[in-house]
Amino acid sequence: MPDIKKTDKRIVRTKRLIRDALTELMEEKGFEGLTVRDLTEKADINRGTFYLHYQDKYDLLEKSETEILTEIVKITQLIQPKDVLTFNQNTALPFIIKLFELFHENSSFMKVILGPKGDAKFQGKLRDIIKKTFLQNVISKIKKDEMLVPADYLFSYVSSAHLGVIQHWLETGMEKTPQEMAMILSRITFLGPGHVAGFNK
Repeated sequence: MPDIKKTDKRIVRTKRLIRDALTELMEEKGFEGLTVRDLTEKADINRGTFYLHYQDKYDLLEKSETEILTEIVKITQLIQPKDVLTFNQNTALPFIIKLFELFHENSSFMKVILGPKGDAKFQGKLRDIIKKTFLQNVISKIKKDEMLVPADYLFSYVSSAHLGVIQHWLETGMEKTPQEMAMILSRITFLGPGHVAGFNK
């Protein structure tokens, strides 16, 4: 019998090579400018190997994005509403640390896909996940009559702000650790920009 584990490892390695090639080529020439031939040459594989895993470059992009988004959703499912509602400004929320660790692990791909030569649809999907996560864990605890702004504007602000912080971290070379970034994002989200800027002491 063939060694399934070795076969699985080879498949994972091949897919990683192809995704790395996609990342590099998107950075160089943008997605529309690259071809399957470019991908196979960059990954040093033959076209047959590529087509074993993907139908075309669009299928590759979609599956690469779906893998990341699936991992993000899994992490958001670890959220405990009580942790969100009893935020301690000196302790980063565990699920946000895990998110930044995932982004760090896939930093090259994330930087390109969220950058100017990336995929706007992916950015929209990521923003929707953030919005939905915040909605599910906070909305039921909010007293509508105590809100200073409409809920839909609040959730749009939070999702766009989160995405902006992630993009800035990736673009500036990830000088902060995932733990430090989780602390920064947690404080901005739960204490507010005015408070963290020192306006509301």
